[in-house]
Amino acid sequence: METLFVPLALLAGGLLAVQAGANAQLSKAVGSPFAATTLQLAIGTGLLVLVALFTGTLAVLAAVPQAKWWHLVGGTASAVYVVSTIVLFPRLGAVVSVGLFIAGQMLASLSLDIFGLLGVVQTGLRGGAAVGTLVVLIGVGMIVFGQGAKDKLEADKLGWIALALVAGAVLPVQGAVNALLRQDLGGAPFAVGAISFFVATLAMAAVLLLALAGQKTPRPNIVGVQAMPWWGWLGGLAGATYVTTVFTAIPVIGAAAAVGFTVAGQQVASVFVDRYGWFRLPQRPVSGLRLAGVLLLLAGVALIKLV
Repeated sequence: METLFVPLALLAGGLLAVQAGANAQLSKAVGSPFAATTLQLAIGTGLLVLVALFTGTLAVLAAVPQAKWWHLVGGTASAVYVVSTIVLFPRLGAVVSVGLFIAGQMLASLSLDIFGLLGVVQTGLRGGAAVGTLVVLIGVGMIVFGQGAKDKLEADKLGWIALALVAGAVLPVQGAVNALLRQDLGGAPFAVGAISFFVATLAMAAVLLLALAGQKTPRPNIVGVQAMPWWGWLGGLAGATYVTTVFTAIPVIGAAAAVGFTVAGQQVASVFVDRYGWFRLPQRPVSGLRLAGVLLLLAGVALIKLV
């Protein structure tokens, strides 16, 4: 059972590259990243509801009133993360922002394991996990600098850097909270995922309405979706797979390992996306330093899990 979650987490992380490409296409088609994300989250909610229905687990939603309220709001982390990407990419650059997101994810997941927070099994400070996390962070640094992003961390951007770390940290917290909700409902991962995505959809819709009210974003226009490739709708599926995998993997292999493997899968997939320009994203050369960083990241994740 435990070994099954390693390839699943790698695959789920790789699907984040699909999600990025799909969201970029939908955002371009509707003219608003906020509207595109809200739509993709709604699609993910619908897919998870259908899967829960077909697996006969939708009935567990009757136990929702008995769950603690804060177990139900894990999905807000998705909105925090998405809004942060929209805010930070123009200010720090995509590569640096993603590197900081990963750093936040790894530090938060290691803390969950060490201190046994939010229902995660307490492991204490294990040498393998600590060294592995450090190796992962070094690998992330190599990826950032290997992609030519050396000038993005000026002192006047400390606030944005802190936001990026927090935005990354909320993702493993979301996984742990969703795992608690799964316990409340007696299992049923797809029903839990549906709740998480429904909450995320509501949170993102609120952000969209605020942005529209403040005239901070263009009004969405659905006419453009007619020319969008079919895979532009896959963001919801990719996101649903990622979220469901993370909160089911955390109780089995630990938060640091679950997050580490998804991060590794994401970075491996992103190398191919950048090298070949998949999903109509810009084609970029992949430097030797970045490749070395990805290999070091994989080695660090192996240390977290195996030592």
